Amino acid sequence: MNSLKDKVAIVKDGMYVILGASGNTGSIIANVLLSKGEKVRVVGRDVGRLQPFVRRGAEAFAADMTDATGLTKAFSGARAAYAILPPLHSREEQERQSDAIAKAVKGSGLRYVVHLSSYGAHVPQGTGPVTGLHSSEEKLNAISDLNVLHLRAAYFMENNLAAIDMIRGMGLVGHALRPDLKLPMIATRDVGDYAAERLLDLDFSGKEAREALGERDLSMTEATAAIARGIGKPDLRYEQFSYEQVRQVLVQAGFSPKKAGVYIEMFEAINAGLLAALEPRSPKNSTATSFETFVRDVFVAAYHTKAHSA
Repeated sequence: MNSLKDKVAIVKDGMYVILGASGNTGSIIANVLLSKGEKVRVVGRDVGRLQPFVRRGAEAFAADMTDATGLTKAFSGARAAYAILPPLHSREEQERQSDAIAKAVKGSGLRYVVHLSSYGAHVPQGTGPVTGLHSSEEKLNAISDLNVLHLRAAYFMENNLAAIDMIRGMGLVGHALRPDLKLPMIATRDVGDYAAERLLDLDFSGKEAREALGERDLSMTEATAAIARGIGKPDLRYEQFSYEQVRQVLVQAGFSPKKAGVYIEMFEAINAGLLAALEPRSPKNSTATSFETFVRDVFVAAYHTKAHSA
């Protein structure tokens, strides 16, 4: 790359790189970009899970999110990338992943990144997995020539799918979150659509953070009532569990005690108001999918699928 003209040509004609392409948000982004005729490189550890995108014309690239060398190759020649940390295994693993991603972004000369973060990521510590996203933001912000948009998404509506077994087994929705605390909830498909739009437009420069807060704020009591209507169980209720109860549930579900503790820290931060949105709600940071639509389109199908497989 010997001239500004060469750099511009790469930005104009290069492909998009999508980390976590088989996940909830990455799959939406990859499909949107492919539907627009863009060149797309999908990245993941399991190439088999990337084959649906390959059949649509994408290039599959196998890389672990802690492999800076592999990720540097994946980002090479790209116009822009979508960066995401995989689901949490440990805070230490988060740091290794964000180190590798930042090193690869810098080493490849990538100029544009949409980085999936979280509301509350402005807080430096005490927020569980979101602390790792704050750290990831800081590492990307330290790359001088990078234009990065930190997409600080709200609490995923899909998190409520974890309640299905409890609904079927105990007839209630239980969680550590306060029953009356309203929090922003967003459908992952809206996150994917928004990120894809930003990647196509590249309408950000320098270091930016934008919140995506869903259609409206909801309490767990209100979310449970919407689920109850959707699945035809009008007596379904929400019950706040103690942190120790939730810790035990997570460990029984296969979490290590240390991993469970990281999530408990996040729930404590939400309840205390430490993990909260910075921006007032506005048309700019609100998205289209209501919780009722999520229940109808996603939750009900998952609930009945679980029933048939039981």
